[in-house]
Amino acid sequence: MFEARHTMDAPTAMSADNGASGGAGGWFGPSSQPAMPGTEPDQSETAAEPPGTSGRATEHGTETGRGEPAPLEAISASDGIPSADPRVPVQSPSLPLGATTAPGVPTPQFPGLSPRDQPPSPDAVRIRRTMAEVAPVADKVTSYFYALLFVRHPGLRPMFPAAMDAQRDRLLRALLTAAEHIDNAPVLVDYLQNLGRAHRKYGTRAEHYPAVGECLIGALSKYASGSWDRETEAAWVRAYTRISQVMIDAAAADELRAPAWWHAEVVSHDLRTPHVAVVTVRPDQPYPFLAGQYTSLETPWWPRIWRHYSFASAPRSDGLLSFHVKAVPAGWVSNALVHRARPGDVIRLGPPTGSMTVDHTADSGLLCLGGGTGIAPIKALVEDVAEHGARRSVEVFYGARTDNDLYDIDSMLRLQQSHPWLSVRAVVDQQVHLQLPDAVRAYGPWHAYDAYLSGPPGMIRSGVDTLRSLGIPPARIRHDAVEELVLAQ
Repeated sequence: MFEARHTMDAPTAMSADNGASGGAGGWFGPSSQPAMPGTEPDQSETAAEPPGTSGRATEHGTETGRGEPAPLEAISASDGIPSADPRVPVQSPSLPLGATTAPGVPTPQFPGLSPRDQPPSPDAVRIRRTMAEVAPVADKVTSYFYALLFVRHPGLRPMFPAAMDAQRDRLLRALLTAAEHIDNAPVLVDYLQNLGRAHRKYGTRAEHYPAVGECLIGALSKYASGSWDRETEAAWVRAYTRISQVMIDAAAADELRAPAWWHAEVVSHDLRTPHVAVVTVRPDQPYPFLAGQYTSLETPWWPRIWRHYSFASAPRSDGLLSFHVKAVPAGWVSNALVHRARPGDVIRLGPPTGSMTVDHTADSGLLCLGGGTGIAPIKALVEDVAEHGARRSVEVFYGARTDNDLYDIDSMLRLQQSHPWLSVRAVVDQQVHLQLPDAVRAYGPWHAYDAYLSGPPGMIRSGVDTLRSLGIPPARIRHDAVEELVLAQ
């Protein structure tokens, strides 16, 4: 099964309609943009982007790479890829996100059940059947999808990075993730709105969406031939139409209040270990964010390559932003930020996103687990609680493989000395032979706490399981752990 990856940040701007989508307002075509309150209808093109996830990398301050795919530039129509889809596309009515079947086909609803517990709609059943069939050949589906996209719409290729190693599967996985959760409107709408806002930085416009939908259907119909029929195609068309419209609307609204990106000058570069640096930047204009959120960064050395990093402090009066960056093998952006960036260099920032923030209307304690550079947003949360003046208990478990990996322990201990409600415990794997989540079991009880987790996906998965077993309700466990952002809702 395809996983939802919160690191899917590939640009998905497409060239103009090639005719297969039926032209403006046709197959997958967005509806006309509503006028925003207090404004006249905007006649300009709306910046948006089809789904690609927006989130941090495998660890909050690191990035990951994938194997280099076959060069897509060498693929042509002679390789079995039709230059245009010969099928007659299914025309889809405009439906609200919560409507998952065609008009006149009722979806059974059971009062008292949450959206995730409701029986799946007929469209959701067909979509999941398709995904189960293509899961064993996910790489082939991905390659074929991009081949279709670049052959039919060659004008979009320059908007992607020159090398597609870390980007090639992100767009498709995000599309499939969103479609799989089409019945869970509250979770899906928030997920898609964040994507629509975050991906304005790629310069994608609303009229680019049909090309993505066309190629998505083309790839799925080829590799899900066993379950593909007219009803299945119609279900996918309806799902993608709703998905793209939520993103388009979110981008249009965001365009009225924020730029697509910010320029930021590096003002300090503190190399804490041979592979970890604290990078502080000054944005060229106000940059509003909340402690616990993250953003995407682009360096001048790798244009169009964006990676995601958490803010390492609460908002500061001087407007400076700090990030903890760990250089990883084959990590283009992380290595550039750790080993090449210097004061005076200018990077670009995407908009802030993420929901791992503190509810200051509550008075429950906070249980925070930070692994590696995942301590960055945990530190920001501690500062946020301190600035709000609340004397609520905050328990921090700082995990690392070795003593040297506790690169920020001194600043965390200084915070502990300043705030009697804060407790910081270091957990070093090589010393206690115990994983961070398991070390939490030795303390507590934690059932009355709100939990926050930040670090590698494996730590998040085991941490969530541990915290649930200790009696913390899932609704009180917060994290932005890449692939589980949607799946764990």
